[in-house]
Amino acid sequence: MIHYTEDSVPTRLSIAHLIFLLNQHKDRLLEKYLKPFNITGAQFRVMRLIMVEQVDTPSELTRLLSIDSGAMTRMLDRLEQRNLLVRERCPNDRRQVRLKPTQEGIELSQEVHGLAADLLNELTGELSSDELSELYRIIRKILEPTGLMDEWSKEAKPE
Repeated sequence: MIHYTEDSVPTRLSIAHLIFLLNQHKDRLLEKYLKPFNITGAQFRVMRLIMVEQVDTPSELTRLLSIDSGAMTRMLDRLEQRNLLVRERCPNDRRQVRLKPTQEGIELSQEVHGLAADLLNELTGELSSDELSELYRIIRKILEPTGLMDEWSKEAKPE
C-alpha cells in the first residue's frame, strides 16, 4: 500500500524521523541505566547476545548488530580488557574464535538483567497494555518483509 508520494513526504517529524528519535530516546535511557555499572549500551548489547542468545562468534555478533568487523574487534578488545569475556580458539578450526563470558561478565550480566524491566517500563510507560501490544504488532509487521525478524526469535513476546 502506498501512503506517501514524492510531494507528500513530510519534511519534519516523518515516520522515519520519529523512529529515529525513539531509538535515540531508548539509547539514552539504556546509557542512563547502565552508567552505574560502567558499561556502555553497545557493550551491553554484545554481552546480552553472548549471555542470553548464546552467540559465540565475532562474525555472528557483527551480523546481528550490523556493525563492521573492525568495530566489533575493538569492542571485544575492550570487553576482554575489562575481564568480561575471553576469546578462545576453536579446537577444530584454529581460524575460528569462540567468545565466552568470564565469571565477572556473568555476574555483571546478572546485575544489569534486572534493569531491563525498569528501562522498558520507562520507555513504554505512557502506553496502555493494549497500545503496547498494538505497537509491538505494528513494528513486527513493518519488519517482517525485511527478513530482519528471521535474525531473532519469532516467538518473542512484547517485553
